[in-house]
Amino acid sequence: MMKAAVFREMGVPMAIEDISISKPIGREVLVRLEAVGVCHSDLHILTGDLPHPLPAVLGHEAAGVVEQVGPEVHTVKPGDHVVVCLTFHCGHCEQCHGGNSHRCNTPEAMRGASESPRLTHARESLTPFMNIGAFAEMVLVHESGCVTMRRDMPFDRACLIGCGVTTGLGAVMRAAAVRPGETVAVIGCGGVGLSAINGAVIAGAGQIIAIDRVASKLDLAKAFGATAAIDGTQGNAVEQVLALTGGRGVDHVIEAIGLKQTIEDGFAMLAKGGLETIVGAARFDAKVELPALAFLREKRVQGSMMGGVRNSIDIPRYIDLYMDGRLKLDEMISRRRPLGEVNAAFEDMKTGALARSVIVLN
Repeated sequence: MMKAAVFREMGVPMAIEDISISKPIGREVLVRLEAVGVCHSDLHILTGDLPHPLPAVLGHEAAGVVEQVGPEVHTVKPGDHVVVCLTFHCGHCEQCHGGNSHRCNTPEAMRGASESPRLTHARESLTPFMNIGAFAEMVLVHESGCVTMRRDMPFDRACLIGCGVTTGLGAVMRAAAVRPGETVAVIGCGGVGLSAINGAVIAGAGQIIAIDRVASKLDLAKAFGATAAIDGTQGNAVEQVLALTGGRGVDHVIEAIGLKQTIEDGFAMLAKGGLETIVGAARFDAKVELPALAFLREKRVQGSMMGGVRNSIDIPRYIDLYMDGRLKLDEMISRRRPLGEVNAAFEDMKTGALARSVIVLN
């Protein structure tokens, strides 16, 4: 038995319940959690913007200690400190062999219909969000999502690398491949956007323009390395970006909100040959309109999923960047709360004033 925050009904807060978690089989790993980040993707489920089967245990940005492993696990062992990353992969499909394991949608990440569920309450099955379900004391996940980390890395900072930080860093450093001296605009300065700004600094970008509607987030953006900040509530953001770049536009836009308007604005901010990389999670029914003639100026738009992360390669590197003082994680954590205050953490998120809250366990 363990305690978990269970989401049962739209419009009703999560409740802390005693639930059962199975023992690991096959390539599964049981992880005792130490810290879990509170991410906007979870909020999209709570608000109904993204559909998800209920009842469920949300949470997916986690770090902890391996408790038990299944008989087919070879990459981690009990006692290992790990980051749990949602990009589970099989290792033998076309995407995995092509170096894009983050695109693998392996059925191995979950249990089959003939197998007992991982999470239950009495005889009721609970669905773990992203095949993780981290608003709980433990998670049971496929081993490909567990990345061993150095033991001097704090858990409450490591958990952020499991999703938001990796998404923002990877969007800049891998998906967009920002080069030294290029100009970058980042729309949305939450955890992902701040990580993108940090990534632009690490990549050697010249001008880095942060755009948000919350003044405190723009202050954070400057602390993370933005060279200019635009308040989206004060005038036309596209016109302000063009003014800051002498009418040229920027080489790169990282869109970290997922709204029709901000995606379209980001495209309008691009210079000739510029690239917009979308990492914000939009609603399933959202559609975007872009001027066709602009594509003759070789403007481009692309998506980025989890920053193209290669779990076992990139996550240890990102941890090293933090330990070397180049990746800002301490500054990103606005508040730490116990599991019992998980609903309050989402209320904080709705205000837009915080960068990231972390649920601290044990």
